[in-house]
Amino acid sequence: MNAPTSLPATEAERKPLTKKELVAEHPTWCPGCGDYSVLALYYKMIERQKLHQEKFVSVSGIGCSSRFPYFVQAHGVHFIHGRSLPFATGVALARPDLHVFVFGGDGDLFSIGGNHMVHAARKNTKMSVVCMDNYVYGLTKKQTSPTSPIGYKSKTDNWGAVDQPLNPVKMVIACGATFVARTTHTNPNHLLETMEAAMHHDGFSVIECLSECVEFYPGAFDSANPRKGGQFLTVPADHDVTNEAAAYKLADAPFPGYFGVFYNVNRPSKNAREAKVNATAMEKFKGLKDWQILKKTMERMK
Repeated sequence: MNAPTSLPATEAERKPLTKKELVAEHPTWCPGCGDYSVLALYYKMIERQKLHQEKFVSVSGIGCSSRFPYFVQAHGVHFIHGRSLPFATGVALARPDLHVFVFGGDGDLFSIGGNHMVHAARKNTKMSVVCMDNYVYGLTKKQTSPTSPIGYKSKTDNWGAVDQPLNPVKMVIACGATFVARTTHTNPNHLLETMEAAMHHDGFSVIECLSECVEFYPGAFDSANPRKGGQFLTVPADHDVTNEAAAYKLADAPFPGYFGVFYNVNRPSKNAREAKVNATAMEKFKGLKDWQILKKTMERMK
């Protein structure tokens, strides 16, 4: 048998995926939805970072933005309402070699999934969460969401919302997330840079991305869009991203507020802590076969 004339390409030599290779189903969002921008830049980020399908996974819950995994030709899961984060945590811990991305809306992540956001943040599992925040429940046709401003008239508050809206950035900082940023779908370069920074952070990363619902809350973010007479104010250059109190205060600026990285610190991730626990536990069974480990474990449980 003749020797092969060429060797298989190594990981480093593989060509980056193209958008054509990443596109799965045609997106079904309303024309003009801000989520299109997030999806397009996700494709671009995967290409720029030279990731391949076996190296990343997209997870979502339920909602307009949670259709995300359907549109990406790669591993992904469209999970149940509000439960994307615990599912993604399992993926991240079982496969620490993967880049885990979670996509959801303000309702999915901060209403029914709000409690999971609290615990995912404090545990600091390595993953990147993008909240496509449109200030309204869009999939179910215009109900007040956790981030809807006071006075917003919806099917559930036709007199105008009266409850104080939740501030996603303040919440996740307070809960322990180690990378927290804010951006908008109308500034693609900023959004792309923010997603890339979140991806490279070794811990729990959260991005609040303002994503306009043109059907049920058109013009909601015009004041943050220079093309519509608004202002895109970036986080001041002298802001100390390691100062939690300063980040919290900056996040409290009145709408449209600031855009950029509010908080970025290094703290051991749950992945690293659990790997250490597992390694210590396995030392007790060093040199044993799997069946012997199982037998010892069962004997200890008697």
